[in-house]
Amino acid sequence: MTTTDPWVDLLAGERSLLDRTSTAERVADVLRQRIIEGALPPGSRLSEESAGRALAVSRNTLREAFRLLVHERLLVHEFHRGVFVRKLTADDVVDLYRIRRMLETSAIRRAGDADGERVAALDAAVRAGETASAEHRWLDVGTANMRFHQAVAGLAGSPRVDETMRQLLAELRLAFHVMSRPREFHEPYLAANRAITDLVTAGEIGAAERRLEDYFDAAEAQLVEAYRELAG
Repeated sequence: MTTTDPWVDLLAGERSLLDRTSTAERVADVLRQRIIEGALPPGSRLSEESAGRALAVSRNTLREAFRLLVHERLLVHEFHRGVFVRKLTADDVVDLYRIRRMLETSAIRRAGDADGERVAALDAAVRAGETASAEHRWLDVGTANMRFHQAVAGLAGSPRVDETMRQLLAELRLAFHVMSRPREFHEPYLAANRAITDLVTAGEIGAAERRLEDYFDAAEAQLVEAYRELAG
């Protein structure tokens, strides 16, 4: 009897989403989503054999999916060792928050033009985080936080911004793994997410933008400090 890594079973559960015409892009989507959800932490080795069997795709398709995610800075290929989920640095965190400010604060400024469905997506993500918090599911709180920021970017009404944000959040989730106490990291931001949502809903766009900027300042400082302590 052999044992498999937990992520292999998760991928096997996604097999029904793929068919014989599945492309490498769809396989990359599955892997990226698992990274966003925190199921594939930094340093995880992705065996071609195990992943290919779990998703029932060819080795060539899987390799192309890996190449796509290497290009997105989510995976790294190490010669003679294989493919691994990437480990980020403090410099990566600084750059991630630089582009987050560009994308999300700009999207908030456009919130007054967003339709009701896009604004409702903010509230849905916050509610999901609040429910997960009440049930002490801290990994899920982090995932809900990802969905909240995807919804913030969605206020821009741009498919290209949405796609860029999905890739960015997957990379950001890798940074979150540096926090050894996920509850202490994620829980305080629930209130901030709720406050930003309420301000957007009330049409107080300038106040929502300022609150988001404060949010970014605090989160970036926490993560950078954690990486510096890790580097020691």
